[in-house]
Amino acid sequence: MHFDLTAHQRELRDDVRAFAETEIRPRAIELDQREEYPAAVLDELGDRRLTGLTLPEEYGGRDEGLVELALVVEELAAALMPVASALALHLGVATVVERFGSPAQKAEFLPTMATFDTVGALGLSEATAGSDKLAMETTAERRGEEWVLDGHKQWVTNVLDADVVLTYARTGPDEAAPHNVSAFLVPVDEFEVEEVWTTLGARSVKSPRVRLSDVRVPEGRMVGDEGQAYVQRGEVHTGVNVPARGVGIARAALDDTVAYTNDREQYDQHVSDFQGVRWELGEMAQRVDAARLLTLRAADRADRGRDVTREFAMAKIHATQAAVDNANAAVQLHGGVGYTTEHHVERYLRDAKLLTLAGGPNEGHKDTLGEALVS
Repeated sequence: MHFDLTAHQRELRDDVRAFAETEIRPRAIELDQREEYPAAVLDELGDRRLTGLTLPEEYGGRDEGLVELALVVEELAAALMPVASALALHLGVATVVERFGSPAQKAEFLPTMATFDTVGALGLSEATAGSDKLAMETTAERRGEEWVLDGHKQWVTNVLDADVVLTYARTGPDEAAPHNVSAFLVPVDEFEVEEVWTTLGARSVKSPRVRLSDVRVPEGRMVGDEGQAYVQRGEVHTGVNVPARGVGIARAALDDTVAYTNDREQYDQHVSDFQGVRWELGEMAQRVDAARLLTLRAADRADRGRDVTREFAMAKIHATQAAVDNANAAVQLHGGVGYTTEHHVERYLRDAKLLTLAGGPNEGHKDTLGEALVS
């Protein structure tokens, strides 16, 4: 059992960390407050082919694994979590195309997705299909050599700046579930934006509600086999990006708090000299290390083709809650200034809360974990 990263993995992590600290973090507060999409940052990540991190080299990707994805996402999330969200969700769409798409779809979409010249968004959740995705109401009806889609999607991250939306729709009867859902690559121009929510956190990358009305797409835009898209999603493990984002926020909260309490003085001593503060910092560090180990274990097992039901659930639950707990502790230990936008820690707390909901609420993952343990 090895707990050390390879030299290549350390080099990748350090390169992304340097980029995040110099190109993202200095603008993070401004991007958050202005609710400004980090287009220049994402374009640079595309130039570095990090937006094609796990795609094969033959399509312009870097052919890395999920461990490397977790490392990259942690570094980006430590600087500005929505940047990590935008990259990971785009890459998740590209991965579905790479795994299940036709040769023509791969050739058309993947090279430009690897460089972020074609931006992907995921159309899966709906108002009635949150945790219960099979309750989706969006339908696709075959008419000749076309499919006609009607319905809506929400929480569609990247859609305001995307080119294509991987859209899931019912193509079979309820009794055929879960083999009644298919996926389509739909141009973003076919969607009407219905609602752009004002959210607690993740303000610089929006996840709106959008609608399709009598949208026609060619048969060649179906990704994978008819009726199998929902089942096939279970074979894709890029969702490890969610706990990895939690690790990034938890670590950033710890790093900022160590620096602040080492610098801040009260009662003629550094705040970090108080025993209670040191204990709190130690607990924050424990959360970070445990979250990272759980996340990398899940990613490594997925890379090896092993079942990750237990491991992913554990990572998702622990890492996202660690982000909330560390961010909350960071605000507290910063005192009054931690409640202001002068420091990053208040944003960590707002962004962290999303992660306990994104990718399915933690309560659902607790159910999954419990079922895996007793089955």
